[in-house]
Amino acid sequence: MPAQRSLMACAIPLTMLVSLGACGPSSQDVAELRDQQRQVLAKLAELEKKIDTISAQPRPAAVRPQVDPDKVYEIAVGNSPTKGPKDAPVAIIEFSDFQCPFCAQATGLLDDVMKEYPRDVRFAYKQFPLPMHPFAMDASKASLAAAKQGKFWEMHDQLFTNHRDLQPEKLREYAKAIGLDMARFEADLKSPEIAAQIQEDMKQAAGAQVSGTPTIFINGKRLMNRSPAGFRAMIDEALKAKAAG
Repeated sequence: MPAQRSLMACAIPLTMLVSLGACGPSSQDVAELRDQQRQVLAKLAELEKKIDTISAQPRPAAVRPQVDPDKVYEIAVGNSPTKGPKDAPVAIIEFSDFQCPFCAQATGLLDDVMKEYPRDVRFAYKQFPLPMHPFAMDASKASLAAAKQGKFWEMHDQLFTNHRDLQPEKLREYAKAIGLDMARFEADLKSPEIAAQIQEDMKQAAGAQVSGTPTIFINGKRLMNRSPAGFRAMIDEALKAKAAG
């Protein structure tokens, strides 16, 4: 404890004076020094109690900003990779991170949704590589480099299947496995255009109050219940609204 160490540094010379004082100071001087030392030690004990009391107090949990589940965000699909008809009445937009295990789990659910609503839903994938994941940014770039050769979804599946192994050499291994032109792939990984697309997705995420992955929007409304029933409820509600409007 820094405070305790600093006070101990003040106490040590007093102890030395007491032990060395036998050669010169009077018995009254020694008694005064001992009294001063007791006072310092008492203050140290009192400080220790205060520190222990503060340390024992529970720290307030980090408060996440409240989100309104009924708020509709304007999120442009832009040039993000998509599945489903362009004129589908329902748009699902996912902000995702290839190194996120929860995003990997969500892929099967999203595939089931697309099978259940083949003509009603269009799905767009947005890049949101989290800074806590050291390989997420390179994986995002690899997916968009694959998109340049028309194979985004093939790379998407490779990356999520292997979300625990996204080191640079592994990304090249997956690129070869899906048959990419490797010279072009290597060049596109460093493309300013791809870096700009990722930054645009992240800017959109900030505007939609996205703070984690996966975050999914259905016709602009945040999906709160990430389950088959949750998807169906929101998609059916959106379809009814479209039909009524």
